[in-house]
Amino acid sequence: MRVEILGSAAGGGFPQWNCNCRNCRSLRAGTLRTKSRTQTQVAVSDDSRTWFLLNASPDLRMQIERAPVLQPRDGIRDSPISGVLLTSADIDQIAGLLSLRELQPFRIYCTQSLQRILREDNSALGMLNRVPRQVCWSNVKPGERFPLLDVEGQESGISCEVFSLADRYPMYVSPERVAQLNGEEALLGVILTGSSGTRLAYLPAVPKISNQLVQRLETADVLLFDGTFWSDGELIQVQGSGATAREMGHVSVSGPDGSLRLLSGLRRPRKIFVHVNNTNPMLDESGPEYRELREAGWELAEDGWQLNL
Repeated sequence: MRVEILGSAAGGGFPQWNCNCRNCRSLRAGTLRTKSRTQTQVAVSDDSRTWFLLNASPDLRMQIERAPVLQPRDGIRDSPISGVLLTSADIDQIAGLLSLRELQPFRIYCTQSLQRILREDNSALGMLNRVPRQVCWSNVKPGERFPLLDVEGQESGISCEVFSLADRYPMYVSPERVAQLNGEEALLGVILTGSSGTRLAYLPAVPKISNQLVQRLETADVLLFDGTFWSDGELIQVQGSGATAREMGHVSVSGPDGSLRLLSGLRRPRKIFVHVNNTNPMLDESGPEYRELREAGWELAEDGWQLNL
């Protein structure tokens, strides 16, 4: 299985357009040892020809232009992108769907609750279904295993297992709508298995780490995991107010309940942080936080990384 990390930052990217924190300011000035990053986007393929997107980043059009494997190959209109698997209805996971509205057939895999939010509550996404077979919506359920199919309905060689991580829907979803939805379908983790048996775990947003989750992740060969915030009070420290990481639905990297400690026992997977917020001090490759994560056996994803499992 081939994996392309097209983007690795949290919502807003790095640097964020309206942010003048130390990281963003120093990156613009060229004094920070790090790299700019677009909003998190991952693509996977078993045969290097048929590709599937894991979520749909607001930066998707730019990311496709930077990735030759995702660009048209034959004829006037063409795309190797056969489908999109959605793990949540967060804006930075779905906004890129509107970049795929140009009458190119593909599949969207998501829970029934997410489909209701996207198709019944958001009229703009009606642009995805202007003509027959423009988009095929496929419902998935936590706990089930299913194959990723190409636009013709043929198996791609990749199978998926999705599992619930939280019952929290995005803030833009009304309380009335939330009451009608299944909480287990709000936020998913996913493990993808290629035809050779190699496994990729993808969890860009994780509110808590349970023993059951740790056991599940031990079965993966590569783990792409939520690296949004270094500490629980990071935003409050940077801007003087705001929510904690946990209140925003993200376990922090550091601390007694952070991912560095709670996932320290993982031995099998290659461990990589994605979805990194612009305020996160581990972005500074000359800083102590970056050294700590590297010493703990973790890597910090960069845009353009290519993995072969």
